[in-house]
Amino acid sequence: MYEYISGRVAEVAPTYAVIDAGGVGYCLNISLETFSAIEHAAEAKLYVHFVVREDAQLLYGFATKIERELFRLLLSVSGVGGNTARMILSTYSPHELQGIISTGNAVLLKNVKGLGLKTAQKIIVELSGKLTTLAVQTDIAGMPAAPSAETADEALAALVMLGFARTAAEKVLRTVLREAPGASVEEIVRMALKRL
Repeated sequence: MYEYISGRVAEVAPTYAVIDAGGVGYCLNISLETFSAIEHAAEAKLYVHFVVREDAQLLYGFATKIERELFRLLLSVSGVGGNTARMILSTYSPHELQGIISTGNAVLLKNVKGLGLKTAQKIIVELSGKLTTLAVQTDIAGMPAAPSAETADEALAALVMLGFARTAAEKVLRTVLREAPGASVEEIVRMALKRL
């Protein structure tokens, strides 16, 4: 129904944005990825996904078409609703999520708050074949390569062997992998050690 909403950013928070389009304020649910893209912008153009439920009509806004397409793919998985899909896209960038799904790293995916291992595995199984067209678009955009599951697992194992708690190490690794997705295992461990 709606393709995008463009206008003045009247209000923005980590979970929602209000866009004033011709005197009408549209409240859109957004991910942290979109929040960081429009946080300081005076004007914004958000691609929209409209959800009609029995008890509500919701607008979800995305800074890029790729993020919106990933959101729609996540919604197609049984057991994944709008808030869960938004939480996944808030935890991982679209490119990181594509890397996680294509490498089948359910352990990394289940780190999303409120997402269990079974649902993470279901997402990977159902979406692994559907990401080929998105991957081409992302590569053209020249984004850095997503970390492989092996790289993340090796770095985690190294930190645990060094005596760090697994949960603390996983949390720091998520941040490091988001900041330096193309880094080697040694570089990732070094960066993580500075934060632990």
